[in-house]
Formats: sequence, structure tokens, C-alpha cells
Amino acid sequence: MPHTLKDISEIISEDAVIVQPSVVIDHLLIDSRRLVFAEGSLFFALHSSRRNGQIFVDELYSSGVQSFVVTKNFDHSPYPEANFIKVNDPLRALQKLVAYHRKQFKIPVIGITGSNGKTIVKEWLYQLLHSDYNIVRSPKSYNSQIGVPLSVWQINDEHTLGIFEAGISEPGEMDFLESIIQPTIGILTNVGAAHSAGFKSKEEKVLEKWKLFKNAFVIISNNQDPAITAAIASKSKEKLFIWGDSSADLTITTIKKEENSCTITATYTNKAISISIPFTDDASIENAITCWAVLLFLEVEGSVIKQRMATLQPVEMRLQLKKGINSCSIINDSYSNDLSSLRIALDFLQQQTGNQSATVILSDLGEVESSGEQYQKVLQALVQHNVTKFIGIGPRLSALKADFTTTLPHSYFYPSVEAFIQHFANFRFRDEVILLKGARAFEFEHINLLFEQKIHQTVLEVNLSAMAHNLKEYQRYVAPATKVMAMVKAFSYGSGSAEVASVLQFHKVDYLAVAYADEGVELRKSGINMPVMVMNPETITFQSLVQYNLEPEMYSFGILKAFTAYIENEGLQQFPVHIKIDTGMHRLGFDSADLDKLVNFLKENPRLVVKSVFSHLVASENAEHDGFTRRQVKQFLEATELIKQTTGYPFTRHISNSAAIFRHPQYQFEMVRLGIGLYGVDSSAGNQLSLQTVATLRSTIAQIREVKKGETVGYSRRAIMNRDSVIATMRIGYADGFSRKLGNGVGHVFIKGQLAAVVGSVCMDMTMIDITGIDGISEGDVVEIFGANLPVEQVAKWCDTIPYEIMTSVSHRVKREYYEE
Repeated sequence: MPHTLKDISEIISEDAVIVQPSVVIDHLLIDSRRLVFAEGSLFFALHSSRRNGQIFVDELYSSGVQSFVVTKNFDHSPYPEANFIKVNDPLRALQKLVAYHRKQFKIPVIGITGSNGKTIVKEWLYQLLHSDYNIVRSPKSYNSQIGVPLSVWQINDEHTLGIFEAGISEPGEMDFLESIIQPTIGILTNVGAAHSAGFKSKEEKVLEKWKLFKNAFVIISNNQDPAITAAIASKSKEKLFIWGDSSADLTITTIKKEENSCTITATYTNKAISISIPFTDDASIENAITCWAVLLFLEVEGSVIKQRMATLQPVEMRLQLKKGINSCSIINDSYSNDLSSLRIALDFLQQQTGNQSATVILSDLGEVESSGEQYQKVLQALVQHNVTKFIGIGPRLSALKADFTTTLPHSYFYPSVEAFIQHFANFRFRDEVILLKGARAFEFEHINLLFEQKIHQTVLEVNLSAMAHNLKEYQRYVAPATKVMAMVKAFSYGSGSAEVASVLQFHKVDYLAVAYADEGVELRKSGINMPVMVMNPETITFQSLVQYNLEPEMYSFGILKAFTAYIENEGLQQFPVHIKIDTGMHRLGFDSADLDKLVNFLKENPRLVVKSVFSHLVASENAEHDGFTRRQVKQFLEATELIKQTTGYPFTRHISNSAAIFRHPQYQFEMVRLGIGLYGVDSSAGNQLSLQTVATLRSTIAQIREVKKGETVGYSRRAIMNRDSVIATMRIGYADGFSRKLGNGVGHVFIKGQLAAVVGSVCMDMTMIDITGIDGISEGDVVEIFGANLPVEQVAKWCDTIPYEIMTSVSHRVKREYYEE
């Protein structure tokens, strides 16, 4: 249902400056980086503690956007051709608009809430019902105060069923989401510990979630949790469909787990029924039963339910970026294919492309009815995301060859995956970022195998979504006007410089810092265009610094004079530099005694433009040394004041590192430096930050053997078995970064939910572990070296070192895999 700008202004505000009242709004935009269609977009200038979205109006206006929702005090006069709707709160205006939009459609809508399982249940319901309905659903995990309205806005006249998630973190939020989703069928999956910080009790949390269902015809849940059972007791049974024990509508009688499947039997309307699912874990069983209950309520035929449940597919919760053949990078999203998820995948592709070309391999869309209009939207999205090569697979795309090649000349089409594979060698893929996006029926995993780089099975997984979360977590404690410099030195603490920098650039970090010029050059070649400070410049790298616009740290008179001479010789009028002051680290930097000489030199050499003056706190994480920290800051401020008086212009001051951001907020000044905190390590050890694990090092089991009591394991016979033991050999050794200090029982790894001790000496390429008494381990099983289950801080303790060393020691021969959740 189209909405004109005039209609929208009447819905959300009485204060509007409308130049083009008849413009139809198709797209709601809240992030300037995700602009695809300027025409027909309405930008909501949302604000947070750090940024007011109105600062992006100018950028978007220049890009062709002409319709904006802003606060009432916004000065619109510089934009005479634009439309402005002025409101008190742009977020509430967004929600109000979409709530109105939702009311225009009389289709069944399923609203899902709960602590865990929302996305799985939503995606499984899509798998189970998409043959019967034209379904609109939340993209990925769009279940927040912002994500929900963006999801529901997708509803149009073609849809016959909606499925939307709703997530909350504090009381009062669900009322807004209920008004937007307006579910006719409600699902409460479970209530656990996730996002509980804002609630006084579990019972309060249940009652808040239950608000989503206040106008639903039916609520589907379980009676396995006392808190949910208590909520159910106060509700009308006519609105409930409960699964669980003998008092439930769907009474579960047996759950029989086999090696790769599970059979669930139940009683429903006094009849015995059963399903089998290709999963055996408890979470999947619970989610499958919830879906089963929905299908029963919708009166899907029993034989159809059994057939569809038996073919449920895993839900891939993340976008993966892997190194591929011939210097290509591969984004594998070959699990579903619809317009919503395609746009998310294209955003990730554009974020990671840098200076490489972008290639998309796409199957026919997975919806029941894929109209020509939808494929035109696909083509527009490809063009807007600067895709240079397109490969379409499937009969529907092949039929549109003429339309696509007119707009995208480098477009190629094949009726099937098999046909494309036959011609794969003709493409000579090289130096490209390639998105694989296919509906599950097309089995794009066969294409993915062709691109995979064949290297050994030890992998460092880097969760880019977790990194973005950690950045925002620290930003909550950073003053709104204070900039953030992110440290990406040492290969981004082992995580991969260019890939990590792309995410930080996308999230508008202000500065990057690297250790050496070659690291900065790599970033520039990868398309990173934001300011980069080089902390250890060398005379032989001056040419690279200038050529790639990298800003050097000046820490001594030797490097200062040499660089000044170089830029004079090159005829450069100005070049930015950063001045390092030594306030107690005694590593690099100008001493207090050097300051008079330093400021005179800067005054005499105006070619050097001081962008920042900074120092390094020695022990900001340790309360015992807070007195020394204060002395460092006092010395730093005296130095910066003297430099400012001499240069006569302002510059950025920064001394706070990750720990100081939180422990010493008064020292944030104009910029802070965020290092290992980005990677999920809380250097302040305060446990008050909700940081997520970014890097997970995994390996696999190569062989399992039984070793008798008295026999030895490994070099020099250092491990003598004191019992009959089961020993597994992992595909990781000290050449991969697994420290020899972890040998002989000092270190452990995580496998099958338990810790297994290292046995004997760590070898170059292999390490042995004792898995005696740990059931169910097979050759090829995954072992976690560090990650969410075994924190890198613990591994560092075993090695008598710090997490920095553990992370930066992971060798370059270990494959890095990047993903977004």
C-alpha cells in the first residue's frame, strides 16, 4: 500500500515543510551508509548518546535523498528542494508510521518473543509454511525498537502471512513493539538469562514479554518453565495453545534421540501423533516442538507436517567471509534467498570490497511468487551496491537475461548449478570479493567448495558483529564529542587488519592506528580511506607514508628532523604528524626536558601540522597505581598546553586506553584509544562491560588412540601415563601459535563441553590431549583452543603472560574466517 509524503506527514506530525507532497515513499532509511534507493527514501534522523542522525542530512541530500524526518529545532533552510517532517522523537515517529502501515493489512501475523530461539523458530516456520503462504518476515534478527518497524514496513498486498520477532531489554519496550507487529498469533519460546539486566526478576520479564500478545487470537508456549506457567495461569485458556506435560494441549510423551535424528511422540486431541527431526540437541527439539504446535493450530495436515519436519534445515545465523582461491574473498550466504536477506548480504559485500571488484552469484529468489517487479528490485540493488560481475542461476533469472545485461554488461546466466560448474574454469576468478547467495534448494555448497582455499583445519574465527557490539559498549562510556582511535596494529591483534578495519570504518570510528607503515599501506590497498596513524615510522618508509597519506608518530628528535627534511625535499607545504610525550612508560616519546626544544622546532617548521599530542598510560587498569596515573596526566597536560601556546592552533589530545575509558572517564579529552577491549578482553577486569568474544581459535582431531598405563606420549617421553588413557592428537602446534608453555598438563582445550589436558610436549604442528572419560569424541571433531567457552585470559594465565601475546601469536598460516551474525 503506497504512502505519499503528505499522508505520512499527517500520520506522524503537524509540523512539516513539504515541497513534493505526492512523492511516494517506498523505503525507510535510518543509516546513511545503507542508502540504496535515493528516490522514494525517507530518512529518519535517529539520535543516540554519541551521534545525532541529523549530521547526515547534508551527505544524504547530496546523494539525492529529498525527504527527512528530523527534530523540531532542525534548520531546514539550506535544503530548499527537500521535504522535512519535524517531530519530537524520530524513533517514535518511525514506530508510529509503521504501526499505521501494519493496520492496513488483514493478514495473519505471527509475533515471536523469548530469550532464545526466536530467529530459529521464525526461520523454521518459514521453511515449513512457505509452500502455503507468501511470507514476509524479519530479516535475520531484526527484533529491536528499530529493527521491528523496518521489518514490518516490508508488508505489501502480495503477502498472506507475516512472521516477526520482538526482543526487549527493559520494561516498557514491548508496548511499542506490540503496536507495530499487532500479532494475531503469539509465540513465547522461553525465558532465560539473556538480556535480563533491565529486569528485577524473571517473572517481571515474562509479564513484559506477554504484552506482545494482548490482542492476539492465540498464544503458543510451553508449561516447562514455572515463570511461564505462572503467567499462563492468569490467562484465558481459550487464547492458549500450550505444549508440554499432561496438562498441555500438545502433550509430549516421548523424545527418542538417535545418532542424527530425533523422534518426538505426543498426544493431541486424544490422538497419538509423532514427528522426526534431523537434530538431536535440546534447543532444536524445543524449537521444533514450538513449530509443530503452530502447524497444528493452523490445521496443516498431519502427513504434511511429518514430511516437512523431517526435512528441516539448519539455520545459518551468520554471514561468513573466507579467503578463497586466487586472492578472492568469499561471502557464503547460501542458505536462503529473498529480497530482505539479499540487501543485508549486499551491505556486507560493499563493506568488505575495498579496492577489489564485487561479484555476486545469485539463484532464483526463494519466495512462492517471485514477480518481475521483485527481480527489478534485485537488479537495482546490484547496481546501487556497485556490483561489477553478476552470475544468475535458475530458470527465472535466465529468462531475464536481456534486462540484466542491458544494465549490468558483465552478467552471465545458467539454468542450474550443474551448468555453472561446467563453465566455472572459464571465469578465472581473481582478486574479487564474491557473494554466494542462493535459495537452499539450489545447493550452493557445491559452488562454495570450488572457491575454498585448501589450507589446514586450524581456523581463527573472527566475529565482526561482536566487534561492532564491543565498540558500541565502550562508546556508552565515551563522551559524545570524544573521538575514538582504534588500534589495528599487529595484524589487528592477530585477527586480520583489512577485514577488521573495514568494519571499523563502516561504523565510523574516527582514526586507526598501526605499528608500522607497511600495515598502513595494506589498509590503503584494501580500500581503507580513513585517517591512519603509524606509531613506529622508519626513515625507509617515509615515501610510503606520503604516498599513502599515512600520519606518522614523532617520538624523537632524530625521526622528527629526518621526516622534516624529507617533506622539505619533496616540496610538501604541510603534512600531518602526531607528537608522542613520554610521561612514564619510558619506551618512546619526548621527555619533559625536551619540551622547550620541541616547541621551538615545531614553531620553526610549520610544514609539520600537529594533528594530535598523546601519551601512554602505564597502569590505567590497576587501582593500586591510580596515583601514578594522575601524575602522568598532569605531566601530559602541561606538555600539551605548552605545545598549544607555541603552535597557536588546536589539536587533538589523547591518553586514555581501553581500561582508562572506563576507569578514568575524566581523562578522555578529545580522543581515546581503543585496543584489546575491541576484541572482547576487559583489560580493566571490572566485569561491568558486556563484552562479547570476537576471536575463537579452533582446531580438529586428527587421530585418537588408546595408550596403556606406563607408556609415554610425545618428545623426550615427558608424559608417562599413570592409567590406561585415550589420547587425541590435534592439528595445531607451536608453529600455529599454540605455546609450548601449555605442554605437560599446564594447558587445556575445550571439547564436547569439557576441558581436556595437554599431554606431553607441544609439537611444531600437532599437540596431544587426554580425552579419557569424555564421551562421544570422534576423529574430525572440533576443539576450541580459546573462545567463548575457554577465554583467552585463562590461556594467558596458563602461559604466565597476557592475552595480547596469545592473540598476536596465532600464525599467519592459520586460516582466518570472518562472519557477521
